[in-house]
Amino acid sequence: MTSKARITVAKGDGIGPEIMDATLSIMNAAGAQLDYDFIEIGEKVYLDGNTAGITPESWDTLRRNKIFFKAPITTPQGGGYKSLNVTIRKSLGLYANVRPCKSYAPYVESKHPEMDVVIIRENEEDLYAGIEHRQTTDVFQCLKLITIPGTQKIVRYAFEYARNFNRKKVTCMVKDNIMKVTDGLFANVFREIAAEYPDIEANLKIIDIGAALLADRPEDFDVVVTLNLYGDIVSDIAAQITGSVGLGGSSNMGKDFGMFEAVHGSAPDIAGKDMANPSGLISAGVMMLEHLGQLDVAEKIANAWAKTLEDGIHTGDIYREGNSKQKVGTKAFAEAIIERLGQQPEKLPVLKLDQESFKPIVIPEYERPAVKKDLKGVDVFIDDLNRSADELGELLQELSKGALKLKMITNRGVKVYPDGLPETFCTDHWRCRFVNRDNSKDVNQMLDVSKTDVLELLSALAAADVDVIKTENLYYFDGKISFSLGQGE
Repeated sequence: MTSKARITVAKGDGIGPEIMDATLSIMNAAGAQLDYDFIEIGEKVYLDGNTAGITPESWDTLRRNKIFFKAPITTPQGGGYKSLNVTIRKSLGLYANVRPCKSYAPYVESKHPEMDVVIIRENEEDLYAGIEHRQTTDVFQCLKLITIPGTQKIVRYAFEYARNFNRKKVTCMVKDNIMKVTDGLFANVFREIAAEYPDIEANLKIIDIGAALLADRPEDFDVVVTLNLYGDIVSDIAAQITGSVGLGGSSNMGKDFGMFEAVHGSAPDIAGKDMANPSGLISAGVMMLEHLGQLDVAEKIANAWAKTLEDGIHTGDIYREGNSKQKVGTKAFAEAIIERLGQQPEKLPVLKLDQESFKPIVIPEYERPAVKKDLKGVDVFIDDLNRSADELGELLQELSKGALKLKMITNRGVKVYPDGLPETFCTDHWRCRFVNRDNSKDVNQMLDVSKTDVLELLSALAAADVDVIKTENLYYFDGKISFSLGQGE
């Protein structure tokens, strides 16, 4: 007999308690070997004055049990509260968000009845690092952070997942034609790792057309791996075109930890009304049982759920006249699944799990390479409300008397000095690029500058009361440009 697994459970906010109670009742009736430690997280904790949304005692429980089954939670709007979902994923190293998106037509209406796609989303980095600043009167900034180890982990996870589950193709979605450094890194790592998996087809798509094709022809996709923000968007697109985002469950996987949750939010507008569809959390529960090795219970629940759909017993979000037979609430839907435990669907695929599909995915430890790093210049960001591009350029040319010279000024990424266009709209936020005074025009042969040169420049700007709001050093790594070029460079 399988030994019991102790897991941490959070009932969450909004519809969370209702759908969690329904899901646990199904798992208990199916014979899941689980013991529960319940914790309170989310809105109630925020409103009690804990801005983290989680107590130290709850963190202790999570670290002890290693498995977290979580209902949706609400992050209060305003007030500076950070998303607890993001905090949990990053704090516990849950780098891989896995979202299966499958159609259940004709029992759940879908324009894509053959759809069966898995979205694997990087879960810790990108714009979701949440590093934001207001820099000037006009301009706000959010930093996009992509790392080599983070990218290697998620890309390798996608290929290992595909191999475990006998998937034939992995598609990487990026925007490396625009963000050549960050998304360019993701694309390059994908190409390198894909070469280690010759048995799996690998291809790259630009995210905009990739998302459009996914919405139009999802049958052309199998496993999709992408960055955090893109993954959040395309996984919701994929879940919705299956018929309902409310059916989607997900796992969040790290080296030593797993968190399982529905993909939808807390839906406070229908909380307490016995209307919510628990299917997303049920799907997440099946993924959790698979992860725990309780494959017979996972099969039993998934097949009973599919049989319930086939029998036309539907919650309001998927109920359709002529297609559905009985409209039920949260509790009745769970009871219908429990009544069908041990039964299998007749037309929908029967879930039959193979232990070979659950080999542990082991990601090699990151080995940081030795690189040569050479300073080639500095971008100085300046807040100036009063000067035009030409006026600011002339001032900076006058102030940069030392080893560095002003090469260009951009505003919102467009070059405005020298030789800017009068039609270009400018804000008060200027990027001013300074390089070695003796540089040639070849950006691949830039001369070194020193940190002392940069400090001398900044001192001169400060003495002239120029409002420097930040700087970014310009480097070559191993002789290669590692910063974005400006227009005309």
